[in-house]
Amino acid sequence: MRLSQMLFVTLRDDPADAEIPSHKLLLRAGYIRRIGSGIYAYLPLMWRVLQKVSQIVREEMNATGAQECLLPQLQPADLWKESGRWDTYTKAEGIMFSLIDRREQQLGLGPTHEEVITTIARDMIRSYRQLPQHLYQIQTKFRDEIRPRFGLMRGREFIMKDGYSFHADEASLKETYQDMYKAYSNILRRSGLAFRAVEADSGAIGGSGSTEFMVLAEAGEDEVLYTEDGNYAANVEKAVSLPIDAETSRFTTYEKRATPGTETIEKVCQLLNCSPTQLVKNVLYQTVYDNGITVLVLVSIRGDQEVNQVKLQNELTKLASEYGAKTIISLDVPNVEAQLAWTAKSLPLGYIAPDIADEYITAKKQIHPKFLRLVDQTAVDLKNFVTGANEAGYHVVGANWGEQVKLPEQVVDIRKARPGDRAIHNPEQTLFSARGIEAGHIFQLGTKYSQAMGATYTNEQGEEKPLVMGCFGIGVSRLAQAAVEQSYDKDGIIWPVAIAPYHAIVTIPNIKDAQQVEIAQKLYTELNQAGIETLLDDRDERAGVKFKDADLIGIPYRIVTGRAIANGKVEVVERATRKSQEIVIDEVTTTLHKWITAAIQVKN
Repeated sequence: MRLSQMLFVTLRDDPADAEIPSHKLLLRAGYIRRIGSGIYAYLPLMWRVLQKVSQIVREEMNATGAQECLLPQLQPADLWKESGRWDTYTKAEGIMFSLIDRREQQLGLGPTHEEVITTIARDMIRSYRQLPQHLYQIQTKFRDEIRPRFGLMRGREFIMKDGYSFHADEASLKETYQDMYKAYSNILRRSGLAFRAVEADSGAIGGSGSTEFMVLAEAGEDEVLYTEDGNYAANVEKAVSLPIDAETSRFTTYEKRATPGTETIEKVCQLLNCSPTQLVKNVLYQTVYDNGITVLVLVSIRGDQEVNQVKLQNELTKLASEYGAKTIISLDVPNVEAQLAWTAKSLPLGYIAPDIADEYITAKKQIHPKFLRLVDQTAVDLKNFVTGANEAGYHVVGANWGEQVKLPEQVVDIRKARPGDRAIHNPEQTLFSARGIEAGHIFQLGTKYSQAMGATYTNEQGEEKPLVMGCFGIGVSRLAQAAVEQSYDKDGIIWPVAIAPYHAIVTIPNIKDAQQVEIAQKLYTELNQAGIETLLDDRDERAGVKFKDADLIGIPYRIVTGRAIANGKVEVVERATRKSQEIVIDEVTTTLHKWITAAIQVKN
């Protein structure tokens, strides 16, 4: 492609609304254009990148025996109501675009396709002889993000590969899960990316187990905790660890003490001269279930620990049926305004104890009249601890469970693992932190959707059983931007060779020089004929402008038909290393072919 004929416009300054380097660079280099909030057009250079990524994905998926298909983006709400996820996606998480058609039918734009594929399986799979089956697609998805940001990282429409497998049993599912683990690792490796596979929370998709594939980058929204021995890595939302040992309490007798102005852990520990590991803090949450019931949750946890809200939400979701509900609409720490809806009398905030009386909750139809009390394991083991006295300005010291304070019945693990904690698999290993961009996620769904939607098969004994399912997603457009976030410099993008829009760019410093133009056109033709995808910068621009643009768009190799042609050579510059060398004109094609082949094979 000749740049003079291409829709090619670059920007010298960073766009005002772009926050992270990859977003800025893709806009500046003319890869994408913002059409609306979280909505982008993929311009010619970007589309070539996305095609490269999609092809790698296809090859790896097809190698496992998965079958490509295309599912509808417009999905009837009734399917989502069958699975029980309509309210979760339109109300709780609020990420689904929903609409009413002219026949007054409720529809949604698909953020994911579990319901659609389960409907197909319900209609078409009858016998164990048809299993296993694995279908996948590459298409546009939609999410109504509250705050679209970071370009393609969190857009309202994006390109994704999602796949769904159906099995007779868990053993078969685990085989496909391992196949996908390998395939996703191959996809990221072939795309030239540094990544880490980590244990993850299954979130609204559900299922018994899942793994995220994180592209390592400083701007990553996710925190990954890992051990240096390579035996453990997890998203911080899922991570588990051993906390530091609690200090022995210096209090030996139970008493109530005045502690005015100590609403924070730090202040109370300073006043009482104690360690936060000797303190039980009590955090109040308000959760609303999908049937409108509000439940007040009191979480007791060791003073030096933080509540992992994802783990807490998972625990509360398990209890939904006890309140006649299916899922959670919201979970947060109630502010003063929110408290007015249910408090019978003013709470002693900052001084609450695990046994605060239920009489603080007013009697209303949609308000559960009792606190749901949860205690984290870190607090259970404490002796002679410090905690609130249920009276403003007072704490108690030397308290013990089962003596002065009743231990909540529900003991849970909802603490947030942190860098520096000891690893569970080997306490001699400590957890380290890295930032990552989630590019892929694989799930063992089990029978969550097949049971809810009646998707069954007949086994060898003639019994009807629910299909066992897997779900496997990888963000194509997200992966492409993640590659930029991982590899750039002050001058622009540095694409991995395998997914670069073009392998090389031939730059003519002076288009008025007939010899420069002739040699450039000759190389341009030869390189493309040899399968080396090549751009020709034949624009009537200054050489400096062309060099800056070549660096900005990140093409792996730049060939310059400058002064070296007097010696029968051209200058070849490698974008990643800036290494420059002069190569005999007749040897350029074979040399580049060797370099490109080597660069791609290293990742295979």
